[in-house]
This record gives sequence, C-alpha cells and structure tokens, in this order.
Amino acid sequence: MKRHINILTSIYLASSSLPAAVAFVPRTFTSSHSTNTAIMASSSSDSKRCTKTGNPLPNLPIPDPLLSLTPGTWAYDTMSRRLNEEILQRTYEENEEIMNTPPFAKALERFNLLRSELDNASTTKLRHLQFDKSTDGRPAAVVEREEREWQEILKPYIDNEDTWLSAPWLVTEFYAYRRVMEAIGYHDKSNSDTHLWDPFLVAKRAGLDSSVNSAENMLEKITSLPKTKEGVALAAAFALWGNKMDLSIWPADGDNSSTDVFAKILHAADDNLLHDDTDNLTDHCETLRERGDGKVDIIVDNAGFELVTDLALADHLVASDVAQVVTFQLKSHPTFVSDALESDLRETVEYYAALSPVKFPNAQAAGLRWRKYLEEGKWVCHEDNFWVQPSPMWEMPDPLRSDMQSRCDLAFVKGDANYRRLLGDRYWDYSLPFQDVVGCYFPCPVCSLRTLKAEVGCGMEKEQVERAKGLDDEWMVNGRFGVVQFSKDQIS
Repeated sequence: MKRHINILTSIYLASSSLPAAVAFVPRTFTSSHSTNTAIMASSSSDSKRCTKTGNPLPNLPIPDPLLSLTPGTWAYDTMSRRLNEEILQRTYEENEEIMNTPPFAKALERFNLLRSELDNASTTKLRHLQFDKSTDGRPAAVVEREEREWQEILKPYIDNEDTWLSAPWLVTEFYAYRRVMEAIGYHDKSNSDTHLWDPFLVAKRAGLDSSVNSAENMLEKITSLPKTKEGVALAAAFALWGNKMDLSIWPADGDNSSTDVFAKILHAADDNLLHDDTDNLTDHCETLRERGDGKVDIIVDNAGFELVTDLALADHLVASDVAQVVTFQLKSHPTFVSDALESDLRETVEYYAALSPVKFPNAQAAGLRWRKYLEEGKWVCHEDNFWVQPSPMWEMPDPLRSDMQSRCDLAFVKGDANYRRLLGDRYWDYSLPFQDVVGCYFPCPVCSLRTLKAEVGCGMEKEQVERAKGLDDEWMVNGRFGVVQFSKDQIS
C-alpha cells in the first residue's frame, strides 16, 4: 500500500525541512441507524434495478441513510450548528457590504429567513423549492426539469413532515445550498446584481490566491513524472490529498497563503491511506495509454488548491497519452462553499497563466498549457444539475449516464460529497467491497479519490479501520485519512 506514497513523499519533500503533523482535537462520534419511513423508496435493491431509473443497484441490500438526529455526530453538528453559525455566517461576513445595498435587500431578507429556519432545525419542516419561470434566466425546459427533479427528491420528506434534522443528511445539506441560491435570486434575471452572483466567490478566490505556493512545488514535479504506471500513481496521489484542502472545513487565510501547506499533508500520507487500489488503477491506465484514444472524466469537487491538483492530474493524463480527452464534470450553481463551476476552472487557468514567470515559473507554465488544452479541445467542461442534487449516483439520469457509459473509459470521483453520493450516504459496513457497493452499478470504470470527511465508507480493511480509530477519534470526518478505490466491472 505504501510503495507509491513513499516514493511521492521522497520526491516532493526531498530537500524540505519537514514540519510537525497538524494536531486535531478529538471528538467522540456515535452512529444512529434510525429508519425514516419515507426514505428513498425508489432505491429498493430487491431486483438489483432502481425502480426510478432502471439503472443497476449495489449488489448488497441497501442500508439506512444518515440522518442528523444524534447529538455528537458530524451530521447533527453540521445541520444544527456548523452550517448556519460557521458557514453561512462566514458567507455573510465576506459579503456584508454588498448584501446591505438596496439591490440585495430582498436577497438578504430571504437569506436571513433561511438562517432562522436553520436556527430551529429540529422543528422547522422542509418545504418545496420555489421557481419562477417568468424571471428565471435559463431555458424553460431546464427550469421545468430541475423543478420536477427537486419535487421528486423532496416529496417523501415533505409528505412525512420531516424537519431539517429528521430527513436524510445528504438531502438536507444539498437542499440548504440550493435554498441559498433561491434566497439570493441566483437565477433571477430581473435583478442584474444578484443574477448569477456567487456568494462563495470571496472564499474561492482566497483559496485560489493561497494555492500558488503549494502548487508551484507540486507542478514542478508533475512535468517530470514518467509516462509509466508510477507517474499516474503519483499524479493521482496529488489529486487525492489535494481534497484535504476543503474551504468549508479549512478556510483560506493569510496564515497559509505563503506556505507550502501541502507538504505537511504529504509528509503524513503514507500512514493515512486506508485502502489503496493504485496498482489496479494504473494497470487500467496503462491499457488506455497503449490504446491511445482514452476518454477520462474527473467529477470535480472543490475549487482552490484541490482543483489545481485535479488540473495537474488531467495535465499528466494528457501529456502521458493515457487520455486523449479529459472531461471535467462540474457543478451547475455554487454549492458547498468551494465546489467548482466551469467559471471557477477557467478562472483558475487564467489566474495561473497570468502569474509571474520569474516568481512562479512552474505554475505559470502550467496555466499556459492548461489554456491550450481547453482551446484544443483536449480538456472539456461540462456542468450538470445532477452534480448539485442529493440523489444517489445509482439514480444518475439520462442523458448523463448513457453518455458516460458509452464514452468514458475512466471516471475519477473526487471528494467527500461525491463519495457520499456514490454510497447513497448510507450506513454500509466499512469493510464491504467497493465493487459490490459502487463498481457494480457505476456506468464506467471508476476510481474514487477521497479523504474522509463524513461518517460513511466501504472497502476499507478492518485492521486499517481499527488502526485509524486508534490514531484519531475524528478519523472519519477531519480529512486526515484517505482511500484510493477502483473498479472496472460494471453491469450494463
């Protein structure tokens, strides 16, 4: 397991003075397997086909989803406190001046009403999202489809009179960010000030600014990686541990803007990988390299430094002939603070291309390469509403699923929220095989690169789980530990 990571740390940190590992304050979490009678009935595993979409399902009986009812769990803390008191409060503080101007008056009023609901999360019942086709700036068919999708998602919980805490955590967390979009009038073309205004842009740009010093060192290594299995392994490892840099948990600030924070993470990486399918992944990539026409997708998670590591992975895949084309699957509206839109990706490319070639020669050269990849069609961006909704990935709709099934030779699934959707955010036994939970239903060969930030998981050996528990009480939620999980045996 440690072979690739040991090599990675040796080449990355060879001449560095290594800092001590970051210490985390332990917290005890308990699990609740409470059953909500309205939970996602469309995902019955009796026939191994989803009754909603006809897609394949996990090979195993589908367990209960995570709720937010149990004090001491990360889900409870997120929905009862952290989302409002930390994330939305920080969002307001970062945008206080503009949100208190006349064009934002209604947006601020609706934003505060949402925060009041979250202040009373245990008693406030969910409601349907509100759509206004007369002012929505998108094509009518797009609006109608999103409205229909969200009504189907929310109907069981609204009919059941569920609250922010009693409905599944994945549903309420995605719903909360969609409610932020509703509050600010993100799609309302009648208000040019709030239309397509990203309330998380300040945080994302701070993350972009603070990414450069870590990226400069990392990007120097990317261009020297060999066109071999080992090169893919190291590029994937960079992308994996880049996920630790999540702005909803670790906000960017002046304290780390001039520091190679990534070096600290890589220094501890060899002890923090709980499952490693890197050899199987690189075997598959070698097949694509030999074939010469590989099509690879990266289902992107966060902007900022993590996105830079995703771009570095895509850079190596193209440069080493594993991929002829890399498609970035991106969010269709701002969500989860730092999740990346197409505009974030393109801004990152242009930001890096404009850096000083004297101060940041490797980062600036990378930006110029990336711009060329986009211009030549070697990199493609695709936004889809499915990536901002809480449905499990076994409910992936057409045409997205059929496109990935027919076109994609490998999909990298990045980050924790995407991983939670791979598992339906349910209480799988941690040791159940990734193939039986995810690989069997996913539309193409899939590799999950995940650092753990929520209390769900699978495909981890029992001894590794016990080791992690012994090392860190918060092992499931603080991003310290990670997995590389791969499968290529899909059911058509």
